[in-house]
Amino acid sequence: MPLIAVYPGTFDPITKGHEDLIIRAAHLFDKVIVAVAANTIKAPTYPLDFRLDLIQQSIQSHRNIEVCAFSHLLIDFIHEKKAQIIIRGLRAVADFEYEFQLAGMNRHLAPDIETLFLSTSEQYAYVSSSLVREIYRLNGDISSLVNPIVYQKIQKYSQ
Repeated sequence: MPLIAVYPGTFDPITKGHEDLIIRAAHLFDKVIVAVAANTIKAPTYPLDFRLDLIQQSIQSHRNIEVCAFSHLLIDFIHEKKAQIIIRGLRAVADFEYEFQLAGMNRHLAPDIETLFLSTSEQYAYVSSSLVREIYRLNGDISSLVNPIVYQKIQKYSQ
């Protein structure tokens, strides 16, 4: 049976930090599913289809990565996809408490699913989607924080 991991998030927008984790995970597993949350309390800035497109364009050269949306309980989505692992990224110690709580709840709901934490590469430890959105909103340069394709598409979207 192939080892399948799911990397869930809103990816609003996908950053170089996200890309780094996705690609690193793709080297560890037979398949990585980037699961983009459709319904979220975070109220994403960018529409779901746009976020899906940004991710697909960013990682198009990797054949063992699938990108899809989900709008129900993550554990149910993981079971539907016959995955065994949830990938979560950690940038700093501050992320750990929240992520640890999520991992515990997911283990409670589905003891057959493991959560694997990957630490962010040092050069992306300060990068988050919310900071990227805020910098861009204030006319700052985000070109070093996102894939060039993402940067171009965000610029076109904003016009």
